[in-house]
Amino acid sequence: MTKDEFLQRFQMTTLEMSSNQQRLLKRPTKLTQSAVLIALLEENNQLQVLLTKRAEHLKHHPGQISFPGGKVEPEDESHIDAALREADEEIGLSRLDCKVIGQLHPYQTISGFSITPVIAILNTTPKFSIDKNEVSEIFHVPFQHFLELDNHYSVDVQHKTLNQKVHFMPYKSHNIWGATAAILNDLSTHILNTSI
Repeated sequence: MTKDEFLQRFQMTTLEMSSNQQRLLKRPTKLTQSAVLIALLEENNQLQVLLTKRAEHLKHHPGQISFPGGKVEPEDESHIDAALREADEEIGLSRLDCKVIGQLHPYQTISGFSITPVIAILNTTPKFSIDKNEVSEIFHVPFQHFLELDNHYSVDVQHKTLNQKVHFMPYKSHNIWGATAAILNDLSTHILNTSI
């Protein structure tokens, strides 16, 4: 899928909330606000999704595949501002290289976070500067991989009194799962359900 095809499909219809989001958002819980950046870049007319591998020494989710992002801080003006700031801090991605095109509905995790995915198209392939304290690797995956339903797996997991669907989308040696896979599933579903 090219950048132009993605933009046309993304902007053609209203975003729907997944059933998982609807169920989780009904639970009255104080949530920690956070934001992630879904950075998309085009190489050889194919859209790529930028992902990171979290550093192994981190206390929370060590070694997991994620988007750049983190908690919304008091100095952030918005979720978009938080996602861009975190991407700059974690991988040296300048906000000047990002053209924000929209966001998905917030995704609530069972650990009490509300994650707002912010989508941006990269103007160029940037030179990254990894903060090894937070990130051990940057890589990208063709967006087409996430559009192919044969690459989607999920299992139902009982968490306290809630039945939670956990998504998996392995790619080569990377196991993309949890909130990252769920967000990619929501984005893919939106793009696949948009007719042109």
